Parts: sequence; structure tokens; C-alpha cells
Amino acid sequence: MESRRDDSGQGPIVTGFAGRGFRVRDDLFPNGLLLSPVRAMAWDDAPTVDALTLAALGDLLDGDPRPEFLLLGTGAGLRQPPRAFVRDLEAKGIGLEAMDSRAAARAWGVLRAEERSIVAALLPL
Repeated sequence: MESRRDDSGQGPIVTGFAGRGFRVRDDLFPNGLLLSPVRAMAWDDAPTVDALTLAALGDLLDGDPRPEFLLLGTGAGLRQPPRAFVRDLEAKGIGLEAMDSRAAARAWGVLRAEERSIVAALLPL
């Protein structure tokens, strides 16, 4: 898993799209992207929406402070994640906002500009 740390105030921001993937500054993430306020990580083993689990997110939810919510990009179109995944997030006190991955990438930039404590998981387009 490739990881890139960003110490700017907003953290890593999606600056474009390439094929099915995402561009963060000069780095390309072709198979999915995990974002925290301080780093962008390749999500090369991203599952399908139907197979999402907390384990698939690695340590994304372990930040301090705990994220308010997970911004989930579900690929080229909006799909609802499994109910068990949503319940597991809620049990940790983390909300979920699901939308297509392009919209999620744009929302990430806006919410980080507001310095919201969030994380994002963007499935490939």
C-alpha cells in the first residue's frame, strides 16, 4: 500500500481523475484511494461495495481524534453499502456519507477546507 503524508492544513486533496483512478498532487492512485487529514493511501485491494467491511479500511478509522464520519465514494454511481458495514461504523460512533466517487472527491476538498475531522474511502470509477 503506497502512502503519502501531507502536512498542509487541509491535508491531501484530490486534484483530478485519471481513468478509473484519482490524482492527488503528482501522485496517481489507479485502484482506489483512502484519505485521512494527513495522508493519501493507495487502496489497491479495494473490495466491491457489497463486500465492504471495516477491516478493508485498514487503520483509516484509528485516527486521533476519531473521525466524525466516513465519506464513501461508491465508484461510478451511488450504491448503498451493506447494512452490517453501516452498523459497524455506527457502533464506533462514526457516521457515513455515501455518494459516487467523483462527488465524494469534490466533497472531500470542501469539507477539509472547513477543517472537518473526516476520512474518505474512494472506490475506483
